[in-house]
Amino acid sequence: MDNEQEPVQKGREAGLIPPCCSGAEGAGGGPLMGGEAGAGAIFVEGKAGGLTPLCPRSCPGVMFPALYHLRLGACPTPGATRAAGSARGYLSQENEQRCRGLLEASTRRYRQEALAAAVLVTLCSVGGYPALLYTLRSSTLTGQHKGDVSFPGGKRDSADQDVIATALRETQEELGLHLGAESVWGVMRPLPTGRGLTVAPVLAHLGPLECVCLSPNPQEVEDVFTIPLSHLLQAQNHGYTHFCNQGRYSYTLPVFLNGRYRVWGLTAIITDLTLELLAPSAYRRRTRPPSPR
Repeated sequence: MDNEQEPVQKGREAGLIPPCCSGAEGAGGGPLMGGEAGAGAIFVEGKAGGLTPLCPRSCPGVMFPALYHLRLGACPTPGATRAAGSARGYLSQENEQRCRGLLEASTRRYRQEALAAAVLVTLCSVGGYPALLYTLRSSTLTGQHKGDVSFPGGKRDSADQDVIATALRETQEELGLHLGAESVWGVMRPLPTGRGLTVAPVLAHLGPLECVCLSPNPQEVEDVFTIPLSHLLQAQNHGYTHFCNQGRYSYTLPVFLNGRYRVWGLTAIITDLTLELLAPSAYRRRTRPPSPR
């Protein structure tokens, strides 16, 4: 096998080329990661020691295939296998319509309010399995949240029509990802931050991550990764942080463990609420999220 074909074959064996991208070796079939049918894929050594595909020549961005997501499923336990199988339905059309219906009232309400900030809660699938996509904020940023795990998002701009426009614009600026309003399922309950701002989580579905090209802004984003919903739903990956005020118990926040990075703070609260929305029969929230003042 020549040097150009070997990485492609390794990528297919590793499960990084989905069935819809069967044209990876120029055999025709379907579009490869958003490129032309039959376009080639190049694999390079990834950050976690695996193979990371770059987009075809037709897409100038770099694709992040959630390498760590795939590694989590490399040696699954029986419980993890069952959870992964049942999680496939969370991105089904039926569940999407259910979630859209539950979010209809809050979406209508909060689109009319000039909230200070918004984040895009980015649902996606990797190898057919549902996941959430996260970013790691650049350690060169100023402020207390540099280097934290987060969803793409930021403060409202005066030109933003509503919180959905804010979330989509910030996602484009951070990840180079252009999403239409049709990708948005709805606006979840806004949450207060420790700095007096109110943040609106906007739930959206990116589709298969293998077919998405990202161009992260290195000034804002240090890493991009996913965590499977099956991993987030397992009790052994849940933790809790108890906070005290003047020596007395005050409140408890969720933490999600055993992934590429620890998910905590506001991002963990939003993840907690998202799991409850997506999988009410499989996930029970154990903490009470803070309410805007």
